[in-house]
Amino acid sequence: MIDAEKLAAFALVTATTSLVPGQSMLFVMGQAVWRGARSGWAALLGMQIGYLVWWVLVALGLGTLAAAYPLAFRVLAFAGIGYLAWLGIIAIRHSFHAGEKAPPTARAPSRHAFRDGILIAIGNPKSLIYMLVIIPPFVDAASPIGPQIILLAVLALVIDVPVGALYIGAGQRLARLMARAATRRWIDRGIGTVFLLIAALVLAELLGTKL
Repeated sequence: MIDAEKLAAFALVTATTSLVPGQSMLFVMGQAVWRGARSGWAALLGMQIGYLVWWVLVALGLGTLAAAYPLAFRVLAFAGIGYLAWLGIIAIRHSFHAGEKAPPTARAPSRHAFRDGILIAIGNPKSLIYMLVIIPPFVDAASPIGPQIILLAVLALVIDVPVGALYIGAGQRLARLMARAATRRWIDRGIGTVFLLIAALVLAELLGTKL
């Protein structure tokens, strides 16, 4: 079984990677900005469900399958990149109509935040890479793997949710600055541009090139 030192080290690594702004947490914050805290929490919950899918697949040996079928993994990775880029384009398009709609405080919660959170997590090619690289050092190969994966997954969830709450809080503060259409327009464009840049960087990494 995993000892306390390894658990503490895993917790530190997980907290650090969660705090660093990535496409998932930026999406959660974006939902809080555009649609309020309720949508931010829905997106965060959806992300955890998506990550749970990766945890289960890793426990079932997806790493071996990914090595055996690299083309399938690349197709999934490209699909995730495309979806993230699409969200960025939607945000930028939305910015051109910022003055025509009610301020963010009057917007209804998104009906798709939960679904999009799941898709963002599952479609993130770095999710599997992260698990295949990060998990092995913290797992005792001489003990049953399943219970250890469950323990690490629960610990990651306990850490990820409070970090997500911080991003939701930041999104709410940002939303207060968006009462003016001009401010709302530039924030929407900024969030959309960040999504597009992340998609481009991940694409470049997959293709083995540098931007």
